[in-house]
Amino acid sequence: MVKLFFLILLLPLLGFILNILFGKKLNSEKISGYVSTFFVFIPFIISIFIFFELLNSAVEFRNISVNLFSWIITGNLQINFSYLIDSLSIVMVMIVTGVGSIIHFYSIGYMHKDAEFSKFFAYMNLFIFAMLTLVLADNFLLVFMGWEGVGLCSYLLIGFWYEKKFTGDAAKKAFVVNRIGDFGFIIAMLIIFQHFGTLNISVFLGYLTNDPSISGLLIAISLLLFIGATGKSAQIPLLVWLPDAMAGPTPVSALIHAATMVTAGVYLVARCSVLYALVPLTSNIILIIGIITALFAATIAIRQNDIKKILAYSTISQLGFMFIALGTYSYTTAIFHLTTHAFFKALLFLGSGSVIHAMSEQQDITVMGGLRTKMKTTFITFFIGSLAISGIPPLSGFFSKDEILFGVFSKSGIIPYVIILFTAGLTAFYMFRLVGLTFYGNPRYDENNIHPHESPITMKIPLIILAVLSTIGGFIGIPKFLGTNLIDHWFEPLFERAEGINALNTAISKTSTDIEIILLTVSVVVAVITIYFSFRKYSKQNIFEPAKGFGKVLENKYYLDEFYDKAVVNPIKNFSDKFLWNIFDIKIIDKFINGIANYLSRLSIDWRKIQSGIIQDYATLAVAGIVIIIFYLLLI
Repeated sequence: MVKLFFLILLLPLLGFILNILFGKKLNSEKISGYVSTFFVFIPFIISIFIFFELLNSAVEFRNISVNLFSWIITGNLQINFSYLIDSLSIVMVMIVTGVGSIIHFYSIGYMHKDAEFSKFFAYMNLFIFAMLTLVLADNFLLVFMGWEGVGLCSYLLIGFWYEKKFTGDAAKKAFVVNRIGDFGFIIAMLIIFQHFGTLNISVFLGYLTNDPSISGLLIAISLLLFIGATGKSAQIPLLVWLPDAMAGPTPVSALIHAATMVTAGVYLVARCSVLYALVPLTSNIILIIGIITALFAATIAIRQNDIKKILAYSTISQLGFMFIALGTYSYTTAIFHLTTHAFFKALLFLGSGSVIHAMSEQQDITVMGGLRTKMKTTFITFFIGSLAISGIPPLSGFFSKDEILFGVFSKSGIIPYVIILFTAGLTAFYMFRLVGLTFYGNPRYDENNIHPHESPITMKIPLIILAVLSTIGGFIGIPKFLGTNLIDHWFEPLFERAEGINALNTAISKTSTDIEIILLTVSVVVAVITIYFSFRKYSKQNIFEPAKGFGKVLENKYYLDEFYDKAVVNPIKNFSDKFLWNIFDIKIIDKFINGIANYLSRLSIDWRKIQSGIIQDYATLAVAGIVIIIFYLLLI
């Protein structure tokens, strides 16, 4: 099956080309939608076969390089257009294509009768191609190409309904904020090539040693790469783009915020695990940023009323959990939570899309209520997803989140653990606030104009599949005292060097099983109690008063956007208007260019006088020219 590897990338790209060139000519939603879905599902099937081939191979053969052609050869720089198939990349491919194909299938029903149906699927296929390029690339430049590709596609998809101004603004915001992180990535690549002479990831990591003479260099590289990761994975301070990205169609939100683009930063840090294991300073920064982001976003989510905004801040918070795992050198745990998060967050986003679809595009949960009797499949699957993200056993989120909590307690101590446990409790609180206000209580919408109904079969089947995955997906990473942790066993050869570099990584093995069981019990108790109080409070609420005090601060997202506007956007805009435009552009550049034009214009007026139209004048000038030439030749 490795020989068919090229189809994993070729088919989504082919789907993009066919839809963009012939989509409208086909004049058939079913052909466009099913072909696009098929071109993502087949790579998923191929990746499963490759996964089992790797699984049945010896550890030393689980690293396959596929070189397609020489890409850039100039001076000392030689970059091949080549891909790496190993335990990390194949898992990412299965997540991207598996969850991606489910979202594509869901989109057939959700985007029904949209005027740009085929264009939407073209962009979706291109997005999958770019994401696959990112996770399969064996060198930083090819990673960056996929990195920029998903950024471009996110811009196109977030602003897909471009006739609405706010979608265009949201798309531009996502694009600009991500450019800040991308700048860090570019500088990191330049430094890596300058000092190590390569951009191949495996070769670069192989050069790294615990040498004090290059510690400053490694700190710089690791921080710059992490800046790139904060942009894509929406960590503080570059998180402001992701909530606004909800302006796009709901399948886009599910695709970007569940399994693909936002996990790119987590993937990059995990791929460079040896680098970060050698730089404890950067790992500690990652841990701190992850904790702050997780708590910051979770507190905002408890006061939001837009169903998709709640899930957006939930995504930011869960990404914070992944970076917490990376910051404590638990790279396997980070990828484990990335996997389970792909299941339950895609389920929750698609469930929210089903609700919005049924509520005539209404997204405010304060004007919903009582939908569980009218949308039974959506309710049951959404409820399962909410339990999973809240960490209730035996659903998937329980296993991955408690691995993170256990790792933090073992490696970083009680204070970070308590903060993260509190954040996990907030997750359960805002999710069941959402469930209570949306599906329980009396209807708060206008029943004369809005008639909620269950979604079509193309939208229900993906919900059921993701609900099953959210239920059983966590069993690949059960605690070791319960049996074999399959995901640990799978990733152990890949992360063994990184997780063994720092002495701190031995702490987890010294933590007793009894303590692990206590910590698991505590997290479940906290989640259950929080769910009980949240559900009890919001399942019957009918009156909503304006937020006051700190609640108003949370409702307005700590006024972070307003702060950025005043501290960054407006000063740059004013500087651009007052100096770059009115002074530098108009008074310097324009005057210089216009001055040259005016001078040549005046000169041409003087020279034009020579063109009198009188033959005698032209003859005189010709003779004069000949005389001047003769004198010049005589003199030299």
